[in-house]
Order: sequence, then C-alpha cells, then structure tokens
Amino acid sequence: MLVAHPFVLLLDRYRRKAHHFIAKLWSTWSVATFYKIQIEGLENLPPPDTPAVYVSNHQSFLDIYTLLTLGRSFKFISKTDIFLFPIIGWAMYMLGSIPLKRMDSRSQLETLKRCMDLIKKGASVFFFPEGTRSKDGKLGAFKKGAFSIAAKTKVPVVPITLIGTGKIMPAGNEITVNPGNVKIIIHKPIEGSDAEALSNEARATISRALDV
Repeated sequence: MLVAHPFVLLLDRYRRKAHHFIAKLWSTWSVATFYKIQIEGLENLPPPDTPAVYVSNHQSFLDIYTLLTLGRSFKFISKTDIFLFPIIGWAMYMLGSIPLKRMDSRSQLETLKRCMDLIKKGASVFFFPEGTRSKDGKLGAFKKGAFSIAAKTKVPVVPITLIGTGKIMPAGNEITVNPGNVKIIIHKPIEGSDAEALSNEARATISRALDV
C-alpha cells in the first residue's frame, strides 16, 4: 500500500481500488488461519462502482477484517484511536477510512460532510450505526447519521449482518481468539428519503437475521 499510495492518490483518490484489493488479500489470508467465512446474499451487493451506504451490526474487532474480504471499496467510519494502531491503523488511513471522535459534535459534523462528499464523487461509506461493539451480542440502538446521509444523497442503504465474530474475539478481550465460524449476510438494498424509516428498516432486517 505504501509503495502504491502516491499513484492511488493521483489516479483514484476517492475509491482507492488498488488499496482495497491489497486489503482484501491481506484480510482473507489473515482470517483464514483462524476461521472460515460463509457469505450469503452476494447478489444483493450493488455494482462495484455504485455509491451506497453500508451498515452492519458491530460485535468485534474482527468485523472490519471480515468485511474487507468482500473486496468492496467502501470507507469505514472508525473512532480515532484505531488509526494509532501500527500497520492496521496506517492501512486504514491509506484506504481512506474516516476518523471520528464519538463525543465531539464538530467531528461528527465533519464526518457527515466528508461522507456526503465521498458519495458525490462515487465512493461508498460503511457505518456501524450502533456506534460501538456489542458486549453481549444483542443489537443496540442505531444512530441516524448513516441514514441521514443516504436520504440526502439518494443512495441505497445496504444492511449487512455479521454472525460469529463476537464469539471468536469478544469486545474488550482482543487477546482472545476462540474457535468458530463467521457468517456474512448481505441483505437487499433499501431506499428512501426518510432517515428514520431507513434506520428502522435496516435495524429490523439485521435484527431478524441475528434472531434466526
């Protein structure tokens, strides 16, 4: 990524497909050592160059690794602390991921503006709308930011359910890697101009998949 970075900024500043290809290989090789991933609903993914807002439940530090195996060039919104991690944080920076200070209203506003600008330039963004990892696997309340962006930019919301990552590496216990498998369920895109309705539908969709 470091070698390619100047060329990526020059030729593909917003989607950064070359970096995401490298990230897909890296994440696939990394997780293959510890767990298998089953993917359901690949046909529901929008075309690669179609901007969208992706949302998912959040259970583990492994969620981002797992989602990178999909090979889509979406920009994660992640708390600023993650960017300080050697290698992982640096890679996320080069991928164009967006840092967020969760308790800082100015940072939240800047993040929303940056996401809307990326979508207008053809990139996609990825939110964990719960805002933090679930400690018990239960789905938390959704914040409205991701859905406000989708409603204002008129792009689809793609709900994704992650099952199993929290058992393999529980939140707050990142030195533990338990045996297990992971399932990614990609749901049909939803569209609309009402942020609250989008949020409610996306949460209900993910909740149903978690309860199965």
